[in-house]
Amino acid sequence: MHEGLRAYPASLFQFDPRMSEGWYSDRYFVRTANTLAFDDRDPVVQVQVFAKQHGIIAGVYEVIRMLQTQLARHPYTGRAYSIRDFSIETLIDGDPLSPHESALLITGPYIAFAHLETDFLGVLARRSLVATNVRRVMDAAHGKPVIFMGARHDDWRVQTPDGYAARVGGAGSVSSDAGGAWWGASGGGTMPHAMIAAFGGDVVGATLAFARCCLAHEPDVKVVSLVDYHNDVVRDALAVARAMHDAFGAGSLVAVRVDTSERLVDVALAADAAARGREGLTGVNPELVRRLRSALDQGGFPDVGIIVSGGFTPAKIRRFEREGVPVTGYGIGSSLLGHNDGEQDGLLNDFDFTADVVMVDGRLESKVGRGFVPNARLVPVDIGALGNPDARA
Repeated sequence: MHEGLRAYPASLFQFDPRMSEGWYSDRYFVRTANTLAFDDRDPVVQVQVFAKQHGIIAGVYEVIRMLQTQLARHPYTGRAYSIRDFSIETLIDGDPLSPHESALLITGPYIAFAHLETDFLGVLARRSLVATNVRRVMDAAHGKPVIFMGARHDDWRVQTPDGYAARVGGAGSVSSDAGGAWWGASGGGTMPHAMIAAFGGDVVGATLAFARCCLAHEPDVKVVSLVDYHNDVVRDALAVARAMHDAFGAGSLVAVRVDTSERLVDVALAADAAARGREGLTGVNPELVRRLRSALDQGGFPDVGIIVSGGFTPAKIRRFEREGVPVTGYGIGSSLLGHNDGEQDGLLNDFDFTADVVMVDGRLESKVGRGFVPNARLVPVDIGALGNPDARA
C-alpha cells in the first residue's frame, strides 16, 4: 500500500509552477503535445517506466505528487486535466528494483503529462542513485550508524531531496537541516576542522567550547570531537577525552572522529612507515584506528567511540568490517552522489530511467523491443485518496 504517501503532501516538494508549462521539459515533449492538439488528437496512453540496473527506487511519492499538481492544460481548448483522469501503479520508495522491471505505469491523457517525462525521469534517477548507494553502504556497515555528508559535494538546491533519498536508503542522519526537511530531522554531525582553526588549533579548547554551546542551546546534541587536525589522533583524542571527563563527567564525549588525509601518515604510525614504507598507512586505515582504540581503552575511556570519514566506500567499509576494525560509525559523502569508481568502489555513478508509451487508447502500441512488461509487484495509487494537493493524503 502507498501508506507512506500520506507523510508527503504535494506542498512539501515546492514544485515550480512553471513545470506545468513545460519550462523544465525537453522541448520536443511540449511540441509533441502541441502537435497532437493541433491535429485534434487527445489520446489516452500508458507510459511504462523502467531502469537498466539493480537498485533501490526512490522518488516515487514525489512523482505522484508531481502528476497531481503539474499537469498541463490543453493548448487550444484550455481544458484543465485532473489527476482523476489517470490511473497509476508504482513500486514504493525503498523497494528493490531489477533491470527492465516496470517501476511505474502511468495511464492518462498524453497531452496532460507529456511535458513531465523529463522531470519525473530526472527525479527517479537522482533519488534512486543516492538511495541505492546509501543502501550499499548500510549493508557494508552491518548496522553501524552512517552519517550522510553529501551536502557540500553538490549544488545546495539538491540537499533536501538527496537527504530524503539517503533516508530511503537507510541513512540514520544527515549533515544539514535541509537534508532532513522532508522527514522531519535536523542536521547532525561532529565538528569541522574550521572550528579548530578558529580556536587557534586548540583541539581541546574547541571541543570544550563546543560542548558548552551545545549544553546551552542544543542539549540533545552528542559531542563528537574531530581529532586529526594535528595529524596526531592518539595524543589529541586522549587530551580531549580527559578534558571532557574533567569538565562534564563520564559519558560526555560520545566519540572522536578521524578524518586523516589520504596523503598523510599519522604520527602514531610514523615509525612503521619509516620501517616498511607508507603503503597501507596513509589516511584513515585499520592500524591507525586500532592504535587509537587501544590508547583510549588503556587511558580509561573504553566508552568513547571512533567515527571515521574521508574516502570511505562500501568496498573500504567491507574491508574494515571484515578485519574487525573497531569503528563505531561512518561518515560518507561525495561517493554517494556518483563521484566514485563504480563497481570497484561497490557503488553506482549513474542510475538512468527510461519511459515508453506502451499502450494508446487501450491498444498495445510501442517501439520494437520496448513493449508492455507486466509486474505483479506494482501497487495501484488510490487517486481518490490523494485529496487536496496541499493537504495530507
